[in-house]
Amino acid sequence: MQKTALLTGATGLIGVQLLPLLLASERYAKVVVVGRKAVPILHPKLVQVTTELDKLEDVRFKLIADDVYCCLGTTMKQAGSKEAFYKVDFLYVVKLAALAAGNFASQFMVVSSMGADPESRIYYSRVKGEMEDAVRQTPFRAIHIFRPSLLLGERSQPRLGERIAAVLLRVLNPLLRGPLLKYRAVPGATVAAAMLRAAEDDGGGVRVHESAELAKG
Repeated sequence: MQKTALLTGATGLIGVQLLPLLLASERYAKVVVVGRKAVPILHPKLVQVTTELDKLEDVRFKLIADDVYCCLGTTMKQAGSKEAFYKVDFLYVVKLAALAAGNFASQFMVVSSMGADPESRIYYSRVKGEMEDAVRQTPFRAIHIFRPSLLLGERSQPRLGERIAAVLLRVLNPLLRGPLLKYRAVPGATVAAAMLRAAEDDGGGVRVHESAELAKG
């Protein structure tokens, strides 16, 4: 029986690559996208749920799915404050996981970051680590956590620092081998493909996909 996928963060660097994969996959009969704005795509499988993310509970019964893909994420600069960053990268992600689990979703795939650690002195990494810990407590059959290094690809809102770093890492990537492989920049499309492969594996438990694994493609 074909399944239903639920995707948040469909307009981000990874989400924009993942959505076409989900729509093309024979695994899914329906793909539900939830976000503040509708995506400019028409497809017979696609169902769009437009809502502010702090009102997810109001649409909880529209979020019924087998596999949940969470590609939410921002930066301190984009968010404008620690509080706003925490809301997107922790509260919204954990709320989505709780609602989806309450709707009896089977799998949760979430994008985190290399270096995620709830004990980190770096606020960004600490919030990502806290998010991972909270997601691990939700009763999904399988949870897949993806920790990419710097992401390569075109963003709807370009980040100057990342663009400069991406140019440098494109040159350095071939030199990053062995223990340095984890520092390779990873294309958003590579992470998107890895998320779909993880769901198709249909295994159980919690699995963390580190950047070195993702960089191998």
